[in-house]
Amino acid sequence: MPHEQLAIAASDGDCPAHVFTPPTGSGPAVIMYMDAGGIRPGALAMAERLADAGHVVLLPDPFYRYGAYGPFDPVEVFKGDFRAILGPLMATTDNARAAADTDAFLGYLDSRDDVVGRKVGTVGFCMGAGMAIAAAGTRPDRIAAAASFHGGNLATNAPDSPHGCAPRLQAEVYVAAADNDNSYPPEMAARFEAALDAAGVTYRAEVYEGAAHGWMMPDFPVYDEAAAERGWREMLALFEKTLG
Repeated sequence: MPHEQLAIAASDGDCPAHVFTPPTGSGPAVIMYMDAGGIRPGALAMAERLADAGHVVLLPDPFYRYGAYGPFDPVEVFKGDFRAILGPLMATTDNARAAADTDAFLGYLDSRDDVVGRKVGTVGFCMGAGMAIAAAGTRPDRIAAAASFHGGNLATNAPDSPHGCAPRLQAEVYVAAADNDNSYPPEMAARFEAALDAAGVTYRAEVYEGAAHGWMMPDFPVYDEAAAERGWREMLALFEKTLG
């Protein structure tokens, strides 16, 4: 699997990134936004799997403003005070700062001759889910699909809350929520979906019963293979439908 490492001139400096290309050599592009665990072998494996399905996958480092770190082993991190470990990194980014990098990422993808078409997909996990939606709201002319897996805080009173992007979205949205997730309780899900409804966004929202927050991540203690495979099927179907 072709795999490149590079740095993209983003809004606040050089952003390290990984790019995976499909076996066919070309395909539509997807930007993958990772969780608070950042770039690590498990994240690279997920990007590679998406590329295997036919996409050019850009995996930017959400913590480039922080500097060097890790890579972290989520199993070890969750044995201790994970907020003390990951909190300083998370403090360096948010949905607004991630959205500010959208043009840089799209510009890089535009420079590649193996990217098919101008329409791009985004997908995010946990922290990255809001970033994927924020990016879609930043460049609605370019981003045709956005997938959110066990995303938290998607509808809050924060000025960069993802639900505030709804009026600008032209992407088709898929939202997969964890069951019993304190970061995305039913009342927040209702608020998020109400914003999508009011804006006329095409979307589908599902609760994965019995799956814990983080179930998609293969290196998380709560990884749920059956639920993850369901999530992959939905993600790939969304990108097939919208990106071709």
